[in-house]
Amino acid sequence: MFYVLPFCSSTSTATFVFGDSLVDSGNNNFLFTLSKADSPPYGIDFKPSHGHPTGRFTNGLTISDIVGEALGDNSFPPPYLAPNVESNATNIGINYASGSSGILDATGTLFIGRVPLREQISNFQESRKYIVNSMGEENAKRFIKKAMFSITIGSNDVINYFQPSIPFRLHKLGARKFVVVGVGPLGCIPFIRAIGLITKGKCSVEVNTLIRNYNKKLKAELHRLNKDIKPKAIFIYANSYDVFREIILNHKQHGFENADAPCCGGYFPPFVCYKGKDANTSSVMCNDRGKYVFWDAYHPTEAANVIIAKKFLYGDASVISPINILHLHNYGS
Repeated sequence: MFYVLPFCSSTSTATFVFGDSLVDSGNNNFLFTLSKADSPPYGIDFKPSHGHPTGRFTNGLTISDIVGEALGDNSFPPPYLAPNVESNATNIGINYASGSSGILDATGTLFIGRVPLREQISNFQESRKYIVNSMGEENAKRFIKKAMFSITIGSNDVINYFQPSIPFRLHKLGARKFVVVGVGPLGCIPFIRAIGLITKGKCSVEVNTLIRNYNKKLKAELHRLNKDIKPKAIFIYANSYDVFREIILNHKQHGFENADAPCCGGYFPPFVCYKGKDANTSSVMCNDRGKYVFWDAYHPTEAANVIIAKKFLYGDASVISPINILHLHNYGS
């Protein structure tokens, strides 16, 4: 399936991406970790790699990839841990996200290697040094001020409140445009539904209630930050919970046939999506990936990511506030 989003701008700005597996573009490929997406069929629909896995935890593009394309980017911010990526910091930006990571350093220890958010921001500090050395302090400040900072994290440690120190650390480093994505309806993902023995078409009320409370506090915190700092900086809240929940509830209207089972890996433990030597050793994969909401037991398909990205780009205040990403892209210019 081929997707086209309306073209937003001919002038792209650098994007610095922070978060977990929803936006990891390959950082975990360079770690000793159990949380990897570096083998087929991951990436099967990712055209720039001709269908080869890149470390993205989906079949194709992530939400941040799709948003970047719509804003005029010709390529994607590369993973920070990949070799020789420093020069991208002064061009398209860099991706610091890491699968299984969280706001807390301890989140994801079960998977061994991962880069917690605190360390991701420390990595950006190193990138900032490169930017300053390349263009000087004043030019670097102007460059970073125009750049977009995207934070998609919290699913792995949702029981903890958003820490105000996170955006303030980036703010001190010169960041001014923030996209902070709330946690989606984890009570509806195949993994949670399977381990909770939840029937088809239903979600875990307990998990989703917890997430709604978390997102409510996150949104209030961002509102407070905007009240204290705006217009010098702006924080927008992306309501991924309601967007993704609506896709699940009305999946047929969006062209999906299945909003319960994952396309790849099956609906029962160990939920592993992989391609073996033949059909007998490979995990089960659906025939039409564009008809499934979920790629594996945890992550959306590219088809679902396209819908989410479009909502974030052009949506109203019920989806993303106080402005959408298109308006943020032009904010202060």
